[in-house]
Amino acid sequence: MSLGSVIELHFDVASAFDEHASVMLGFAVNALRDRTLAEDCVQETFVRAWRARARFDPGRGSVRTWLFAIERNVIIDAQRSAARLPVPTMSLLTDDPGQLRDGNDDTIERLRIVEALALLSPEHRQVIVAVHLTGTTYTELAASTGVPVRTLRTRAFYGLRALRNHLDDQEDR
Repeated sequence: MSLGSVIELHFDVASAFDEHASVMLGFAVNALRDRTLAEDCVQETFVRAWRARARFDPGRGSVRTWLFAIERNVIIDAQRSAARLPVPTMSLLTDDPGQLRDGNDDTIERLRIVEALALLSPEHRQVIVAVHLTGTTYTELAASTGVPVRTLRTRAFYGLRALRNHLDDQEDR
């Protein structure tokens, strides 16, 4: 068995696309607020992953984690590229000077949070989004999902802890 075939066993772009592309598209759309640009970013992510497949190390993380790290860089590149475009003068005419501030920091922070949410299990993400982002009560969520309130609270606890750990790891880099 050659080294190339060993690498192929660790990263299969077709199965990675089938398994992760839809979640990655949602992540990109949420970060960029532009579906067309998000689709381009997902495509570029898989192109970069294919080119860098020899560097994929399953010992350092899952394919999903690796792809999201690549996608995060692609999205940041897209945002930087968009920031270099000239701003139409009409958008500068506003009564609120707070609107003129650079939203790039907010976008990167939102991107970090969306990335962290995407790495959670669907059960943990569901509770955190419902309770902490949309304001649903545990009782309402339990009624709509059929999952006991205690289980939902436990999922929220562990999900928030995983989010915190991921965001702390990102700050350390």
